[in-house]
Amino acid sequence: MKLIAPSILSADFSRLGEEIKAVELAGADWIHVDVMDGHFVPNITIGPLVAKAARKTTELPLDVHLMIENPDHYLEDFANAGCTYLTIHPEACYHTHRTVHAIRDLGMKPGVALNPATPLSVVEWVMPDVELILVMSVNPGFGGQKFIPQTIEKIKDLKSMIRSKGLDVLVEVDGGVNEDTIKSVSEAGADAFVAGSAIFKSPDYAGTIKRFRSLVGS
Repeated sequence: MKLIAPSILSADFSRLGEEIKAVELAGADWIHVDVMDGHFVPNITIGPLVAKAARKTTELPLDVHLMIENPDHYLEDFANAGCTYLTIHPEACYHTHRTVHAIRDLGMKPGVALNPATPLSVVEWVMPDVELILVMSVNPGFGGQKFIPQTIEKIKDLKSMIRSKGLDVLVEVDGGVNEDTIKSVSEAGADAFVAGSAIFKSPDYAGTIKRFRSLVGS
């Protein structure tokens, strides 16, 4: 099954609860939450309090992506906020393996993210310990960026590596995912698609998600 995860980074924050409920009713599978600290990436967004508010709004899985330094300091806060998936960047962790297991011990599903220039080898040896690997198809920090074409080969190589190890790990893609790119991303091997502007800036959330599903075959 292919999963559609609208990113609330592109939602109208003045009516965030309504926006989350709207994409849920439109057929979203997950709600994606981008957390940025202005240090690891050049932008500041939201934290565990907003994630907790989102949790009260929907029963969909909360897919939280930490683009922050020292993520270990905040794992418990996001667990208490009710997050389902929690994804970290290896570059932001001193001990990725330890952080991944700490996330699981707190009752969340761990993920690791790969920036566009980060090689697959960085996450190869924690693959058996995670639920998902998030491939960034733009440089993290801002919504609405253009998809980086080299990502397609990276997704293919990642999927091949996962299969060669006999693992059941989801491949998620975030950045520039829209009606022009989602089919090729899916064909490369992606299982979950984060889309912010493509959904929240469209006049018809349900129609956009339906078109996404027709393009990825689910």
